[in-house]
Amino acid sequence: MDRGTERDTPAGPGAGHGPVTEATEPGRVPLAVVVVDREGLVSHWSRGARRLFGVPKDEAIGRAALDLLPVSGALPEDQDTTPYEADDGPGPGLEASLDGGLSYPAAGRARLSAPGSERVDVLWWAYPLVVPGPERLLVLAADADGLRAGEGAFQRIAPGFAPHTDFPGAGDLARRLPEILPSMSVGESARIVGQILELGYPVLEFSQNDRVPVTPDWGVARRAERRARRERAARALAAGEPVPQELRDEGEDLEYAAVRERLEFLNEVSGRIGTSLDLSRTIIEVSRAVVPRFTDVAGTYLREQVVAGEGFPEGVPDTTTMWHRVAVEHTDEPGRWDDVVPVGEAMPFPAHTPFFQCMTTGEPVLVPRISEEMGHAIAAQFEKRDIRPLITGRSMLVVPLKARQVVLGFMILLRHPERPVFNDMDRVTGAELAARAGLVLDNARMYTYQENVAETLQDSMLPHIPPRMAGCDIATRYLPGTLLGRVGGDWFDAVKLPGGRTAFVVGDVMGHGLNSAAMMGQLRTAVQTMAGLDLPPAQLLRNLDDLAQRLGDSYLATCLYAVYDPIASELHLANAGHIPPVLVRADDGRSELLDLPTGAPIGVGGVPFEAVRMRVEPGDRLVMCTDGLVEVRGEDIGVGLATLCESAAHPAASMDDACDTIIRALNTCGGRKDDVALLMARLNGIGPDDVAEWRLALDPAEVGRARAAVREQLHDWGLAKLAAPAELMVSELVTNAVRHSRARPVELRLVRGDALLCEVDDDDHELPTLLGTGPLDDVGRGLRIVSTLSREWGTSRTETGKTVWFELTLPRR
Repeated sequence: MDRGTERDTPAGPGAGHGPVTEATEPGRVPLAVVVVDREGLVSHWSRGARRLFGVPKDEAIGRAALDLLPVSGALPEDQDTTPYEADDGPGPGLEASLDGGLSYPAAGRARLSAPGSERVDVLWWAYPLVVPGPERLLVLAADADGLRAGEGAFQRIAPGFAPHTDFPGAGDLARRLPEILPSMSVGESARIVGQILELGYPVLEFSQNDRVPVTPDWGVARRAERRARRERAARALAAGEPVPQELRDEGEDLEYAAVRERLEFLNEVSGRIGTSLDLSRTIIEVSRAVVPRFTDVAGTYLREQVVAGEGFPEGVPDTTTMWHRVAVEHTDEPGRWDDVVPVGEAMPFPAHTPFFQCMTTGEPVLVPRISEEMGHAIAAQFEKRDIRPLITGRSMLVVPLKARQVVLGFMILLRHPERPVFNDMDRVTGAELAARAGLVLDNARMYTYQENVAETLQDSMLPHIPPRMAGCDIATRYLPGTLLGRVGGDWFDAVKLPGGRTAFVVGDVMGHGLNSAAMMGQLRTAVQTMAGLDLPPAQLLRNLDDLAQRLGDSYLATCLYAVYDPIASELHLANAGHIPPVLVRADDGRSELLDLPTGAPIGVGGVPFEAVRMRVEPGDRLVMCTDGLVEVRGEDIGVGLATLCESAAHPAASMDDACDTIIRALNTCGGRKDDVALLMARLNGIGPDDVAEWRLALDPAEVGRARAAVREQLHDWGLAKLAAPAELMVSELVTNAVRHSRARPVELRLVRGDALLCEVDDDDHELPTLLGTGPLDDVGRGLRIVSTLSREWGTSRTETGKTVWFELTLPRR
């Protein structure tokens, strides 16, 4: 960045607090950025490079890097003001990097002789680029004069992180940056900070002009050199060879350093897995936690019951147990493993494989090198796929994923042939890693299982409403929330009532989880039962509130109950603390929130409820929903209600399309946290031409007149095929009504809708019951006939007596 630019200080050791200028900020340096290709030629030359080295970009591109980077000297061992070497020319570290002699990052500090300027104190860093491509080396250089504010500035430059790097003029390289840094697995940009710090070279930083990976812990060269010495000492010890004198100190400290490193690794892994209770996410976290630091390939397999979110798997696995491959993480080129071992495949494992040994004993299995014979044995189970090139010659460690002494799955860990083989210490580390991962996976499995139970319970309680009921069309939607424990207590229902009427219900038990879903089931069942008794809306809510009080005071619920009479074209509604419904008028498309007495939620107790009646017209639409559709945390619910009204009025080709329009308008699929229940009904009505009514005197002779009237009306409607059974059943019901009525005439009504409805009404309050009858019994045969011949029948009390009704299916036209 330009000197003096004010920026926020990056987080990390040595970083400041708040904005500071570049000249005094220890965590920022203006950078020269140079990319060198495999021929040693410059392929990228930043503006910072032009300023520092005095060479324009067009002259630098394509020239040998050794000619353009006259940096001398290496980083002094004590990091103080030790004099620099006097000779110009690249220092040994940079020269080795430019020649391809170093495979790890290097750093240096020297004097620069630039045309027309004094000798300049320069810091430089070189990073090998290890993926296929023309670029081989990334070189950074900086003028250190800006860091002369204090000695502390020379100890460490604080790390930062730039999630989106952008090389001006080298966009392709920038997009591949997470892939080209050493030891990075493909697509692992989110893990770059921890990985790079552990390996001893920098995290990402950004400046105003050049967005690049920057650095610098000044001890990077010495740390890399010490790491290389430790690795050489370890190889000598593992091979039983004498350790050279210069490596003995490293060898003596090797065991302590290795133990410390493994403890740090396990601690880091523990912090990176189990960040959520989502089983799929946990699986990915576990797989990525070990690649590439501990292994180069990690394949995770789980038992079928675990993947399905079922109960705890029982019994010891055998050769018939199906294992699902749920994740494969690796550092190989993209796609190399995808076709051969695709994620999602399920397979058993034969008894002769190390995988079977691991899953039956519950202990890690170590294979220092996979021989050709073993590779062939393992590959034999992969039909038409040759896995041997992927595994032969690699070191393998198979670790079980256990919980409560039961194997839930296992991980197959593979190292590249050029990497040190797994040893006994790795076996112990892998076992500890698997134990922690198994616990995390089991927690996610148990949560998934409980969530599946709650969802199953809720799904079983949500009704399957037919798209057409008497005089109306219905469409519904239920959407679970997006928070943990997203199963909630929202429900909807449509209940068939006597007289061709339909009750619409939408309710919401406050809270989430299994208990809320169970409470919702109890309330929904109670509403269905009381609706079947044809209780008025206000009385039904009153009884529901009493029931909630008896069930306990732990839950509250809101409920909206509406009864639609398609013959009278009337709605009868009552509300218990619920958001109001929307009515969309058919004549002009206008929509409005219905102004209803709100009432208190169900469960408050001792609160009266009021009901209102309102006229509707054929084609009007009633929209009822729960607050999860319109309410967003931090926003006024009025905004959501206004959007609901607007979207409900939008023309749609069908009821389902109308529901989808509302869902899209309110962005429910894009992050609503609460669950949603939506019910829409188009109130078609039943016209006068489809209704026939008669009043019958309390005279047995009226039974014959009733039969004749029904026969004639059915012929007029073109339903002559129904005349015979309808006459017989009407005769039985009218006979009983005339016999038991006290004073008021008997009323007979036929309604032609989706079915043929016949109702007989009298002033006797005693409901008839279906009785078992013998050959010589004189009573009870009438209802037995009705029960046998009708599609459906029932009885209900009215204010003045009772109604007995039956339905017949209309013949297909």
